[in-house]
Amino acid sequence: MAWVGAPNHLFDQAFERKTVWRQSLICSGHQRCFGKSRQNRDSPSTGPWVIHMQSRQVLVLALLCASTLLVSCGGGGTSSPSVGPTPESVNGPAWWGLGRDAQHSAQGAIATQALGRIRWQAPVDLAPEYSGGDLLIHYGSPVITARNTVLIPVKTGASNGFRFEARAGATGILLWSANSDYILPAHRWTPSYNLALTQDNRLYAPGAGGKVYYRDDADSGVGTVQTSVFYGSASYAATPAQFDSTVYINTPLTADSAGNLFFGFIVTGANPAGLTSGIARIGNNGTGTWVAASAAAGDPAISKVAMNSAPALSADRGTLYVAVNTAPAPGTRQSGYLLALDSTTLATRKAVRLNDPKTGVASWIDDNASSSPTVGPDGDVYYGVLESNPPGHNFRGWLLHFDATLAQSKTAGSFGWDITASVLPASMVPGYTGNSTYLLMTKYNNYGGTGSGDGKNRVAVLDPHQSQADFISGNPVMKEILTILGPTPDPRYPDAVIEWCINTAAVDPLTRSILVNSEDGYLYRWNMQTNLLSERIQLTGGLGAAYTPTAIGPDGAVYAIANATLFSVGR
Repeated sequence: MAWVGAPNHLFDQAFERKTVWRQSLICSGHQRCFGKSRQNRDSPSTGPWVIHMQSRQVLVLALLCASTLLVSCGGGGTSSPSVGPTPESVNGPAWWGLGRDAQHSAQGAIATQALGRIRWQAPVDLAPEYSGGDLLIHYGSPVITARNTVLIPVKTGASNGFRFEARAGATGILLWSANSDYILPAHRWTPSYNLALTQDNRLYAPGAGGKVYYRDDADSGVGTVQTSVFYGSASYAATPAQFDSTVYINTPLTADSAGNLFFGFIVTGANPAGLTSGIARIGNNGTGTWVAASAAAGDPAISKVAMNSAPALSADRGTLYVAVNTAPAPGTRQSGYLLALDSTTLATRKAVRLNDPKTGVASWIDDNASSSPTVGPDGDVYYGVLESNPPGHNFRGWLLHFDATLAQSKTAGSFGWDITASVLPASMVPGYTGNSTYLLMTKYNNYGGTGSGDGKNRVAVLDPHQSQADFISGNPVMKEILTILGPTPDPRYPDAVIEWCINTAAVDPLTRSILVNSEDGYLYRWNMQTNLLSERIQLTGGLGAAYTPTAIGPDGAVYAIANATLFSVGR
């Protein structure tokens, strides 16, 4: 979704405009035109296919049908033995968590299958709550084992209630499931519930009171779900209700390649362990440590780790990168820091203020976003923020860019709102002539009706080490290597198109393509060789939603989330 919530009325007015439009739009099942090859911002192709605009009643009926399907597709229960066959014989690259790895590169290691059909689908929310026809809920990424067990975080109630499910990658059949007592922290847009898989195939899931559940051998139909508590299991066991009501995990879990686990947590009241909001580490031996967010930042105004922002690690596992911010409050915009911590001791190595590169003052680090740090192959760190003066940059924000130590600020990207940049080898783009060994992919929406936004919404591949003038502010920004417009017209603005709906996009170096969701209800393959949307498949009728991830299974299947449902797509 283009617009966030608190603190000011600009967002609410924009949200109302978007809601009215969404209620009048439904996309037909006919094939739509793919984007023409384009290096710059030009008009969308009309192509040989037709967009059919149906009535509001048709959309409501479609949503009701989708809701009925979601309710009837359930499955699950408490921790249970296998109710399906053993996973098929696959041994390929796993997808361990958000953005695949602890650097959040989102880079796959197997050729993806053609987007030929929906192989299976399963709900990720049994009670989705719509806001004026939009779905303002961030859903956690699936994690997928090397043997092709797909592990899905599932929301089971309207406000709380969660479980995690294991499904066979080939068929979607339920293998096992376990309930979690996880409780959401206070929020406006619903935060994500995320799982993490270690390279030893241990699955972690958040629970209440800051504890985590874990299950060894995630592929096995039989297993015991155990718990680990970063401040001590004995402390939790002595007064569990007190911890459950005051301590909340508020970020995705990140596991490094050695099996150490990292996450942020919020504390809302007094507790026997003396916890305050901060960053937790659970070592691969079960030993827990933590540090307060305000202490790590060296700033008492800092309240917590930014909501939905997964910690990231350097490739050598030595440095932990975490975004922290101030508390949300009416009439204010949250600000914050990016921290570089020692990943073993959680001691602060560097804290850098997240400032707007145009205005030089604090960027907006909003809790409705899911931006997480990305670490490039050269160690550079990227983090998406909103501009300090919205809509001064059309609510696009900036992709801030730092060296590995955070001591040097580098050229920012021209889009940062609710995006975790994906990393692609520069060799994926045949025409690239620069010196960088890797490029970045981000959303590049230019939201209509906000500032000078024209609704010509794109995705972009950027060179982080070359610059050009920003087309809005004139500021130096990362150079655009490829951009492509969405293919579906938005009738509200001349030549506008429906926005891209992605917060981390799976990159497939073997087919030289990137897998991207759109709010038009389709999953697209963006081909880097031709700069065309070379494949697509319809998942839903289209819906305004909080941005969603894509992922790749060890058999090359592609996974995408739309309208509270996980879709497995392939041959």
